[in-house]
Amino acid sequence: MHVDELAEALAQLVLAGADLGDLVGTIGEVLKAEVAVTTTDGRERAARVSEPMRARLTQAALFDETGRLRVEWLGDWSGGENQPVEGAHIHRLPVATPAQALGHLVAVVERDLDEIELTALQRAATAVALSITRDQAVSAVENKYRGDFLRDIFLNRAGSEEFVREHVVGFGWEMSGPMVVVVAQIDPAPPYQPAASVEDQRGWQERFANAWRQVASAVDRSIPIADFGSEVVAVLSSEDPEVTATTVRRMVHAVAGDKGGGRRPFSAGVGRVAAGVGGLPESYAQARRAVEVGRRVRGGSTTTWFDELGLHRLIAMVPDNDELRAFAYDVLGELAQPTEEAATLRETLQVLLNTNFNVAEAARTQFFHYNTMRYRVGKLERLLGPIASDQNLRLDVAVALKVLEVVEG
Repeated sequence: MHVDELAEALAQLVLAGADLGDLVGTIGEVLKAEVAVTTTDGRERAARVSEPMRARLTQAALFDETGRLRVEWLGDWSGGENQPVEGAHIHRLPVATPAQALGHLVAVVERDLDEIELTALQRAATAVALSITRDQAVSAVENKYRGDFLRDIFLNRAGSEEFVREHVVGFGWEMSGPMVVVVAQIDPAPPYQPAASVEDQRGWQERFANAWRQVASAVDRSIPIADFGSEVVAVLSSEDPEVTATTVRRMVHAVAGDKGGGRRPFSAGVGRVAAGVGGLPESYAQARRAVEVGRRVRGGSTTTWFDELGLHRLIAMVPDNDELRAFAYDVLGELAQPTEEAATLRETLQVLLNTNFNVAEAARTQFFHYNTMRYRVGKLERLLGPIASDQNLRLDVAVALKVLEVVEG
């Protein structure tokens, strides 16, 4: 096939319903190039790259440790700048529709492409965009149906366990034996950053969900996974808790990567093991709560197991946040107020609780003079009562501080 016939050949492949791998193979064969199509953040959708070339790209640090191609390090489509692989030209072309960025077409050649070949490469990017758009339209319907059914399972309205197990076989899912639910949510942007548009947020969520689908597929194609709009939910087999924990960490690490290519930081939560389908609603609720509490207590970009929340776990099981907040305010009084002085005193109070009210050790921990800490202890007792000597009051205060962490963040 001649290079000037490439565009027509690709168009025919798209019309015939060929997959992205066929298009990539044709582009590579005609242009004598190593070719990859990636998502916007550099995850491979399809590739025709030899092992020697992969080794050269890896040596140039163009892959992160999770396998993401660092597309943001590459030059433009002409291949005339930012060439990190000696003896090769890397051409990166945007794959997009007028309304949406879809990814990148990356071609690596060990020679200069002429004008006709560069034009053919640009047209190839258009054909790739058509193929991805077609696949997305089909996947959107399939993913919505799967997501709706998984949501029905979590809401206890999908039918009997036997019906669910039989029904999901058509999705290629495995839902027998013990399972855990994993919930992942993009972390809120820091307050100092400008608010993102609805379109940007939708784009982030789509990339986030696609990343989880790719990673889950690489681990085990039978993992049920769905995008619920504000979170991605996966159901993992849990025959061996240690293996499950390793799988969760592996998936979180792979999705996060090196944070390049426009990836957003996120947090994840893991519910308790459900013995069967009937226990998934509870595991799902626990996973969501673990994300919420874990983010408030530990900050963003964390993975929290519900069973590891300790006292926070008991607090998280109380559904009425207003009642929890009222308890904290009743016990702590002025210390529960959202002021800088109250926050500073709460920090000192927590240190004193951690050191069993050993004033000297607490002073060293906070780098205070001993007399300064004695003064603070006196102030805390005027606000709270005889906390240094009353064990029951101390317990109430300790619980109230944990409650405040959960309900106020």
